[in-house]
Amino acid sequence: MKYALIFGLVLVVIWLWRSSRNKMASPPAARAQVAKSTEVVACAVCSVHLPRIEAVAGKRGLYCSAAHRQQEDH
Repeated sequence: MKYALIFGLVLVVIWLWRSSRNKMASPPAARAQVAKSTEVVACAVCSVHLPRIEAVAGKRGLYCSAAHRQQEDH
């Protein structure tokens, strides 16, 4: 029982150390870029879902291609 408690305590300490190390390794700007690149949006014309970083911005929303942006904005 004593060894199981010590083993569990060592695992918790290692987990806390690794999680704090990972947070400090990437700067806040890099974490924001990762979050932005994984955000998914829908095309205003065809409702296709795509990553926000690949979407084409228009007057009335985000589009999957320049052709859909031109179709909707004109």
